[in-house]
Amino acid sequence: MTDFLFDGPAGAPVTVLLAHGAGAPMDSAAMMAAARALAAEGLRVARFEFAYMAARRTAAGKRPPPRAESVMPEYAAAIAALGATDKLVIGGKSMGGRVASMLADELHAAGRVAGLLCLGYPFHPLGKPGQLRTGHLMQMRCPALIVQGTRDPMGSREEVAGYSLSPAIRILWLEDGDHDLRPRKVVSGFTAADHLRSMASAVKDFAAGL
Repeated sequence: MTDFLFDGPAGAPVTVLLAHGAGAPMDSAAMMAAARALAAEGLRVARFEFAYMAARRTAAGKRPPPRAESVMPEYAAAIAALGATDKLVIGGKSMGGRVASMLADELHAAGRVAGLLCLGYPFHPLGKPGQLRTGHLMQMRCPALIVQGTRDPMGSREEVAGYSLSPAIRILWLEDGDHDLRPRKVVSGFTAADHLRSMASAVKDFAAGL
């Protein structure tokens, strides 16, 4: 059975289902901040954890993150357990968004999801810019919004400019943001709160147009 954390109004016309990144749980500071920012825009947000992360709460020691492909069935099961009847956007932070992206086209074609949201997409592993994770993004048909920091070490603005991505994908660039979308205020003039508000406003507009 999937356990969810909810934020935002229960009767919202749009639900956003978010999975966590590889190394931090669904109630991490970054996930909580993103969920609250989206909820402030009137979106219903549901967060869930993959089994390996949930096990870290009870088992001794840490289980390493599995391959993203191996947890695709867990994400599909979470969608089914959520049972959203209105407009559903699936996604997540880093690995969570990547997993959702690998399910998005099939589910969108079946009318089960309206769109995809990736917060800090891991375009390549850390320190390995030659190992791209963009193959399925080249032909994506599901409407997608990727929110990316311009200095994300897993896909900076300069790097992503050279990728071939589907026209169904929109990218919101957050100036000087890192993989958690956090800027250096002294460099950029922006705060983390500024970027969260920009992210949430963009997601609201994106969802309204689906």
